[in-house]
Amino acid sequence: MKWILTTALILISTTQYPAQATDQTKQPVTNKQPAQPVKTPVSPQQPTSGPVFILPKTPARLSPVSGRRAGMGSRDNCPAVPTPLTALVPFQEEQKVDGQANKSIIGVVEGLTTSERPTFWFYIPYTKDLSNSSAEFSLQDSAENDIYRNAIALPSEPSVIGISLPSTASLEVDQTYRWYLKVHCNQETASIPVYVEGDIKRINLDSGVMQQLEAATNPRQKIIIYAEKGIWFDALNMLAQIRISHSNDASVQEDWQSLLHSINLDNIAKTPIVNLPNRL
Repeated sequence: MKWILTTALILISTTQYPAQATDQTKQPVTNKQPAQPVKTPVSPQQPTSGPVFILPKTPARLSPVSGRRAGMGSRDNCPAVPTPLTALVPFQEEQKVDGQANKSIIGVVEGLTTSERPTFWFYIPYTKDLSNSSAEFSLQDSAENDIYRNAIALPSEPSVIGISLPSTASLEVDQTYRWYLKVHCNQETASIPVYVEGDIKRINLDSGVMQQLEAATNPRQKIIIYAEKGIWFDALNMLAQIRISHSNDASVQEDWQSLLHSINLDNIAKTPIVNLPNRL
């Protein structure tokens, strides 16, 4: 009986050893007082929630002219679509167009950028297989002079596309510009095209925002900062480029949906993005 009891004790001590050895490795036995924790510089915390756009307090409005974020789908013999032509831009409602079967909301459609040559993003429901169809993007200064105008290729499927300014066109600081995207579903008719329009203004960052961006350790933090400071085009473009290069990353998709949700564009948050450039 003593032999059996001794053998059992040996087996028990052997099976518990690895765990005991591991614990001793992590916490060595010492008679010294525990050392005081060393203070280290606080690093920027990783944001846990996705980017959310916050409308800037100023300027209250870039121009007195109303914009149009969503186009009317019943014009120019265009086919019926579940989601209309849409500009990926913040929107503040003003009024509704009366007397139309497919009403389109008119209001303040505008955004800020720090970029000399920003990228404009649109959801286009019309595809290149439409016969006699065409699309055109244009950008004008406050005097209605063309800064840039070019034909745009329609995508092969309903998609979000980006339109970047070429080296021959640029925005000046503290100037407001008007952009348009027009789609003709049938060039043989003289009807009004489906279109969206709005304003963009280039600004310089203040020192406080610049310090926050310099302290950011990754692009996601910068996107969140741009969104929180109301600099829409910079936040959207950075995130769109990341979504294009990391199309299978679920966290990027979640951030994209969070940003579009903050300006009430959930209906196109899962739409594919066409890689840049997308010009004829």
